[in-house]
Amino acid sequence: MNTTPPHSHNFHNDRDLEGRNVGVVNLGCARNLVDSQVILGHLKRNGHHIVRVEESDVAIVNTCGFIEEAKKESIDTIIDLLELKRQGKLKKVIVAGCLAERYGDELAKEFKDIDAIVGVQQLQKDAVPDQELLTPDHFAYLKICESCYNQCSFCIIPKIKGKFVSRTIESILEEVKALDARGIKEIHIIGQDITAYGMDIDREKSLAKLLKKIVAITKNIQWIRLLYTFPAHITNELIETIAGEEKICKYIDMPLQHISDHLLKEMNRNITREQTVDLIKKIRNRIPKVSLRTAFIVGMPGESQEDFEELVEFVKETCFEKVGVFVYSREEGTPAYDMPGQIPESVKKERCNALMTVQQDISKDIQGQCVGQTLKAIIDERQEGELMRPFDLPSGLTQGEPPIGENPPRLIYLGRSEYDAPEVDGIVYVHSKKELAPGDFVMAKITDSYEYDLVGEVI
Repeated sequence: MNTTPPHSHNFHNDRDLEGRNVGVVNLGCARNLVDSQVILGHLKRNGHHIVRVEESDVAIVNTCGFIEEAKKESIDTIIDLLELKRQGKLKKVIVAGCLAERYGDELAKEFKDIDAIVGVQQLQKDAVPDQELLTPDHFAYLKICESCYNQCSFCIIPKIKGKFVSRTIESILEEVKALDARGIKEIHIIGQDITAYGMDIDREKSLAKLLKKIVAITKNIQWIRLLYTFPAHITNELIETIAGEEKICKYIDMPLQHISDHLLKEMNRNITREQTVDLIKKIRNRIPKVSLRTAFIVGMPGESQEDFEELVEFVKETCFEKVGVFVYSREEGTPAYDMPGQIPESVKKERCNALMTVQQDISKDIQGQCVGQTLKAIIDERQEGELMRPFDLPSGLTQGEPPIGENPPRLIYLGRSEYDAPEVDGIVYVHSKKELAPGDFVMAKITDSYEYDLVGEVI
């Protein structure tokens, strides 16, 4: 593992790029996307032209180095870009982000034609970052903190990102005002653990206080979504704030990772099964229509078949609205790397597939219960080209069928309810008799459902 600083930690020494066309390939999570936006904002401010990678002279790949699968994707992307450079289609390739931070020396030795290696971007605590947004015009990500306050035994993030850091409330509110003024309709508040926000400043969990201030100053922003909350850090005040503020989506992304007490202890999650069950009951009692998204790791060292079966039963009993399942990735530099009882890859994959199959049935049932309901949805884009297979369309709507009488043809849009985050959750296929635009909010009566998606008609 790389223990020395990467070649550079920022993009301030970029005179040799002046006037060049620069493109970025962003890999990994939404937190990485914000970092890419900051990089591009800085370059644009310094006179560079931001273009698509295929039109660029200089390509920057913002890598992810969190788990093995992400590392492989990053390496494959670097290889592809360097091949374009060898073909003369790119002049420079710059590698940035988590993989560069973690394996800077190794990358420099392995790929000698990389032009620069840049580590992770430092969070601007008390300033509004100058970003070139890569999201659609109607929503944006708002990063309020960096790194993680917890030290989970399986996770490398604190070693890559350093100590947990919160932005000042003043800088966050200034950014929110700017986003609101440009017509953003939805913001997603992100960080490795947004529920620890403020702990490094005054030893106080201040997310609820921050949310109330954001709600008070927003006019165009109608949805505020919370991503990546840590169960042990969720307070009663936060639950009450989510329940009481109309603009805050009734959606909580709360990775639990496991439910077996001995594995929760090995993972250093600082919460027990009993506390987890009590927390879920409290959230659902106070926010009756809440959508809970969680994630689990299977194949953690020491996970017995009994532990896995306990997890399966817990998922069946709890009926989470959204679940992600990940195979444990053995990451050097983490405490779990040297733990006894490492699980064979074949067993990990078996358990992952089995748990996902259980969740698919649960999700199908939950989605089916939405049929007949009316949900508020935000429009992301119009569905172009071949819309859907005929047998996927709800009753009365056949692909390619001409309008009957004076009924206008229906248009199909891709939207989301407040219970769906972009990229990670399902979509609502919204049928409308009139033109809609990205960012429009509509009321849609749900007419059909699938395992993860819904079909609705604008009313």
